[in-house]
Amino acid sequence: MSRSDILVVSATKAEAVHVPPEFDVLLTGIGKVSAAVAVAKALGDYPSSQKPLVVNIGTAGALHEHHSGLFTPSTVLNHDISGDAIRALGHEVADRLEMPEGDGSVLATGDVFVSEAGVRDVLAERADLVDMEGFAVAYACAQVGAQCRLVKHVSDTADDSALDWPARIDASARELALWLRAL
Repeated sequence: MSRSDILVVSATKAEAVHVPPEFDVLLTGIGKVSAAVAVAKALGDYPSSQKPLVVNIGTAGALHEHHSGLFTPSTVLNHDISGDAIRALGHEVADRLEMPEGDGSVLATGDVFVSEAGVRDVLAERADLVDMEGFAVAYACAQVGAQCRLVKHVSDTADDSALDWPARIDASARELALWLRAL
């Protein structure tokens, strides 16, 4: 696979600022709706037999204090949907996706910016990391048959340290770019 067959997806320009210039980059905006719509729209422009590999890069909060560095999750959860309640009403809902070529970690995605230790601790019962776009990107890809990889760099510990996120983005963006260069 050549780099021209890869679409790098990032929520913000700051997270993608160091992406090597030979990659196509899609900036989605923050949150699940923005990410899903932007990815679905972009993938709609490709022929059905020539979808790119979508690589979603971005920052993530660590739900366990021993987690740091770069992760390629194997599972992604839609953590702020009431999946069990919806299923109890007799409807199916996708709230968990398996990601090929992952490292065994679990990413929880939601529209909640996690900056409170209590919220973090509840999520830590099900996941290793938290972000705001990964599930939406993976779901949009799955709906159109595009391959997807999630690549997340820990920027904080999903507590009050998350409030320093703007000051930490550049260090994460550099690590994400290094991962891309190794492709």
